[in-house]
Amino acid sequence: MAFLLIFITLLHLFTLAILFIATMDKSWWVWNSTERSDLWYNCRFDNETEMWLCESSKETEWLQAVQVLMIISAVFCSISFLVFLGQLFIMSKGGLFYLTGVCQAFAGLTTFTAVLIYTLHNKEILQDSRKLSLGHFGYCFILAWVCVPLLMWSGLMYIYLRKRK
Repeated sequence: MAFLLIFITLLHLFTLAILFIATMDKSWWVWNSTERSDLWYNCRFDNETEMWLCESSKETEWLQAVQVLMIISAVFCSISFLVFLGQLFIMSKGGLFYLTGVCQAFAGLTTFTAVLIYTLHNKEILQDSRKLSLGHFGYCFILAWVCVPLLMWSGLMYIYLRKRK
């Protein structure tokens, strides 16, 4: 039981870290090695100063939806971890971690919705004169997709996890 508890705790923290990186880092769309776009900024690398120069992304309804859903997902994943710790120490023996599992699964569903919207509406989100065929999805977008099954799987694990008698 201790091994399962350690495993699920580490999985939760790993997923939470990936979710924060996917939400905050600047690589949802990459045109080349010097131009990137994320949920918040469009960035360009200046070779003279050797710094990233970023400007705010143009706000669209689709971009705002993705931003809100990713933030909600990170919040629910964080709440889920805090609820798990609380339940671990307060819940009576034999109890189930339903609330933790539901929060974690909801975080997975909101992440899934966000990356699906970004996948289907990236042309409207990016609103750039350059062709999208010149770019590709960045590693943060891929990390967000990786989070979806991890969040759902850990949510199911929490739902079936029972506090040992």
